[in-house]
Amino acid sequence: MFGNAPRPVWEKWAPPDSENRIALACRAMLVREPGGRNVLLETGIGAFFGPALRARYGVIEDRHVLLDSLAALGLGPADIHVIVLSHLHFDHAGGMLAAHRERQSPALAFPGAQVIVGRRAWERAEHPHPRDRASFIPELGPLLVAAGKLELVDSDRSTVLGDGYRFSYSDGHTPGLLLTTVTTPHGPITFVGDLIPGVPWVHLPITMGYDRYPELLIDEKHALLDRILADRGWLFFTHDAAVAAARVAVDERGRYYATDVLPELRWG
Repeated sequence: MFGNAPRPVWEKWAPPDSENRIALACRAMLVREPGGRNVLLETGIGAFFGPALRARYGVIEDRHVLLDSLAALGLGPADIHVIVLSHLHFDHAGGMLAAHRERQSPALAFPGAQVIVGRRAWERAEHPHPRDRASFIPELGPLLVAAGKLELVDSDRSTVLGDGYRFSYSDGHTPGLLLTTVTTPHGPITFVGDLIPGVPWVHLPITMGYDRYPELLIDEKHALLDRILADRGWLFFTHDAAVAAARVAVDERGRYYATDVLPELRWG
């Protein structure tokens, strides 16, 4: 998760357990629009893993936690109208599937939702490289196509979403990573996905071993942070176990850091 950063550096940010695993979230962001439409940015890892893979990756929950979280807000799967996926790695799109059941075929957890994916991210999932093939869910693509509610985007706007949302793209982690910026009364907030998984990765040199092109990713991160800083915007973190959102600032040495951190994001 920290690329070539030495362990004495990163373990201060994320202390590992006895198996060298660190605590990570798979956080989604719900946008409840004034007109009643509900938009979900990502679906997390979900519960599609069987027991063996759940143990391998240290997934603690054996249930679809996102569905529980939505239920706590009075929402069920049918109340989610649009889902935006930054890319199709299993820890971001696994929640698209219903919970694992022995001897049952995979099924969509949100069958009525429009689903938005970047065109190049979709193509990568359909034709993965050997290096990242295991990161995708082979059954998911055919289910999304069969549902007939898929929009592939390659510009800064979505026909389905309309005004209030804009996209930018990153290739350092995976081709066509979709970064969604949402206009809010509190300022623009960008779902930064695996470009900046959490607070430690705001520091420019820190990248992940999973990233395709770390140097390109750093350049993309630099440009995005400059834009968010200029817009007085927010970053939304999907993998930080302790922080959901933060602003960005620059110290006297020119280093970016997270400020105004929010453990939870509950804007009215």
